[in-house]
Amino acid sequence: MDKVTLQVFSNHARAAAENMAYTLYRTAHSTFVKETEDFTVQILEPGGQVAAVPMDFGATWYPGIDYGAAIGMIDGYEPGDIGFTNDPYSGFLATHVPDLHMWKPIFEDGEILAWACGHIHNTDMGGAVPASLSRTLTEVHQEGIRFPPMKMVARGELNDQALRIMLLNVRKPEQNLGDLKAFRGALDTGERKLRAMIRKFGPEGFRRNIAGLLDYAEHQAREALRSIPDGEYRFADYCDEDGPDGNPVRLALRLVIKGDEAILDFTGTDPQLTSALNVPTGSHPRHTLLLVGVYYVLYTLNPNLMLNAGLTRPFTCIVPEGTALNPVFPAAVGMRSLTCARLRSLIFGAFSLAMPERMPAAPAGSSSILNVMTTDNRTRRSVLAAINPIVGGGGGMPTRDGTNGSGADSAYLKNTPVEITETEVPIRILRYGLMRDSGGAGRWRGGLATALDFTVFAPNSRVTARNRDRCRFRPWGTLGGKAGAPSDFVLNPGTPRQKVLGNIDLVTMDPGDVLHIHSPGGGGRGDPLEREVDRVAQDVRRGYLSAEAATRDYGVVLRDGAVDEAATAALRGARRRPIVGHFDFGPERLAHERIWTDQAYAEMTSIMNELPFHWRFFVKTQLFAMLREPAADGAAAIRSAFARLRATYPGLAA
Repeated sequence: MDKVTLQVFSNHARAAAENMAYTLYRTAHSTFVKETEDFTVQILEPGGQVAAVPMDFGATWYPGIDYGAAIGMIDGYEPGDIGFTNDPYSGFLATHVPDLHMWKPIFEDGEILAWACGHIHNTDMGGAVPASLSRTLTEVHQEGIRFPPMKMVARGELNDQALRIMLLNVRKPEQNLGDLKAFRGALDTGERKLRAMIRKFGPEGFRRNIAGLLDYAEHQAREALRSIPDGEYRFADYCDEDGPDGNPVRLALRLVIKGDEAILDFTGTDPQLTSALNVPTGSHPRHTLLLVGVYYVLYTLNPNLMLNAGLTRPFTCIVPEGTALNPVFPAAVGMRSLTCARLRSLIFGAFSLAMPERMPAAPAGSSSILNVMTTDNRTRRSVLAAINPIVGGGGGMPTRDGTNGSGADSAYLKNTPVEITETEVPIRILRYGLMRDSGGAGRWRGGLATALDFTVFAPNSRVTARNRDRCRFRPWGTLGGKAGAPSDFVLNPGTPRQKVLGNIDLVTMDPGDVLHIHSPGGGGRGDPLEREVDRVAQDVRRGYLSAEAATRDYGVVLRDGAVDEAATAALRGARRRPIVGHFDFGPERLAHERIWTDQAYAEMTSIMNELPFHWRFFVKTQLFAMLREPAADGAAAIRSAFARLRATYPGLAA
């Protein structure tokens, strides 16, 4: 390929994607699309692989998404058609029900040369709870109305029947309709821009260059892999629980790097859940949700990457069916974004072992999306809106502190200004800012968490806070850095009516109730005693750190705001110890893994592999109930417990 022409073509393709995104961003109706920017647009090559994405608008999960299977479920495309789906199990494209994907073919002389496509996250698609999503749901049927791949527009004519069915089943149809019209306008913008590119480069030049974009991204990914030492790196991370009062969800990864290729083997991940934390990947060896963390790593190594599906080619994912990362129908999947956040931390941990000098500590890995359904006392009409993502801090980096209130793996979610929220939703925000003492201590401190307090004015106001996590298992620190502070969710804090909600994600509020939420802080990186005293003192002056935490975590003694140099030197000297271990996971994970050792988990995985899917979660739950204390041989304890289960349940024995 002519690299100059390819770069010119790449600039045109990105500009086309940016124009699509800007059209959607400026014309959407719901807060979640026009403010939070939970949407994507892409340009696809003829087979359905992503060739170009915008860099300035929307979510960053999707440069490797594969539309091919969903596209192939519709016959007879014609000019003016637009396909759509929101069914997580039809082609494994829409990975939870609120995500509405649409795609439009770009024809030239009767041949499809490209597709304009993308998705919007609808605030609500019906189902059991406002905003459609809760970890408590147990099957996809509860998560809203689903549409298999079909035509939303046929030869320029809107599919009125499908639209009427959708709007009948959602709580705020005017929002869905407004966003759908904006989305259609964005696809029309993409068609105009792509047709201009076809005229500029010619049909054959367009074909050659759009394929070349993927080839060049593959080349860049392979070059980045060659810079990482060959080897096998194992890591595990946890979601707090698999349901109300449930057990931890373990995600396991064996990362194998050999030359310019890599295998990500997720064997050892817990069985699929009866809650909504499952991630529907359909055994796709390069499903984009499995590789989001990889995109972040590659982009860290080379900020000049072409973001498209070519990045996925050097990677092969192994994901056993019937696990939390590859569930079978009709498992609930609405909260897959919570598990995906942990997937990113999982991948970061494995790559941290492979190249510790280049990787940060764990980001918060939790971005709680708050949705409020309440009644406006003036109009007496119900209001449903997303009011803000509560994003945690970034992990401490090799050369600087983690980002405050904007964890590296969720920074694409934009906050909504308080003034807009209070104008559109009848609530009052009492506090919105950073959480002191929440970043993990380190030579480079973890980023601070975000905190939000608000009150409502109408009875029976329902709040969903999806993606609530990291109340128990903290974002880990590395190379002597400490784990970040956990998150929390509290109703009426500091009053006799206080109720700690933890990872509960659905709460009803009455007039005068106050809801507090804060995210986790990022993990720290490097020995906290190596952090410059002036940086610690500055953090105290800025309100990032209390004087007590400065002494406790960094060995810095402050008296009346000034550093006591002699006391600080003595305290730091007395505390210095050799750094042991690569990670600091926090006391909660250490306590859990004293009982649930690697050997115990390996034995449970072996047992699960022999069981039918419908038995696995039940058996896991029973084993957790039976194994409450550390055992000399964790694997033997699991085998003994399972033998008792087989004797108790005849169906299991069969």
